[in-house]
Amino acid sequence: MSLGRSLRNIGVSEILLGVFLLVGLGLFFRVQLLDLQEDITYALDPSPQLAYAYGERHFDAQYQGEYDIARAEHFFLLAAAQDQDLPYLYHELARISFLNGDFTVALAQINYQIALHGDSEPNSYYVRGLIEGYMGQYAVAAEDYKHYIQFDPQDWAAMNDYAWVLLKAGQAQEAVYVTERGLQLFPGNSWLLNTNTVALYENGDLSVAEKQAAAAVAASKTLTVAQWLTAYPGNDPAVASEGIVSLQNSAEQNMHTVEVAIASSTVQ
Repeated sequence: MSLGRSLRNIGVSEILLGVFLLVGLGLFFRVQLLDLQEDITYALDPSPQLAYAYGERHFDAQYQGEYDIARAEHFFLLAAAQDQDLPYLYHELARISFLNGDFTVALAQINYQIALHGDSEPNSYYVRGLIEGYMGQYAVAAEDYKHYIQFDPQDWAAMNDYAWVLLKAGQAQEAVYVTERGLQLFPGNSWLLNTNTVALYENGDLSVAEKQAAAAVAASKTLTVAQWLTAYPGNDPAVASEGIVSLQNSAEQNMHTVEVAIASSTVQ
């Protein structure tokens, strides 16, 4: 059998599978080579600054092929063993512990970060508020978000998370105010629209909530992977598509809940 005939007998799916396997192997070996280069370079110059830089590279969702949360933590811990006073070092360790679900460890790390640097590195209050929120400590989380926003009053993600803990703390009216302010700065923001819908619903403003719910659904359908990665720079880029679908489902569910509430109130 000739080579040409053999090739003609191979299906398109088999050829594509072969291409995907080659690309996958190429990516695997590229990552392995990068890791080896880092290990060798660090062994020759074991500085805390270099370890921190490598940790940052592996903790950045924008570098999808290099994202590796375990390797990032490895290098951050190497940096901490040499210089605990590096800017945002324990901030990054706390973020990793949070993503791993180790909230108690994360809280201890971010508290240490704040004890070392305080208001000079205000983003740490944002991270502490997030950790506290997931631990159910909504009142103190709200205070940390409020404190952080003083330093960056145009951080829409912080405003959205601030509104989230306010809702959890039963402060729907304040959550409405916070999300409305955010939407004045960032009209059409999927996250803010969704949270604003919930806040309005909880506050009993059903007609306005219905309008915002529809806007939230529409905005979520235009969300891109790039926008999701910008909103969650420390999260695994491999789950970006799942995150978008989750937000879309949440927006649709909220719209359904508001519509049911309106229909129920009309019948009554």
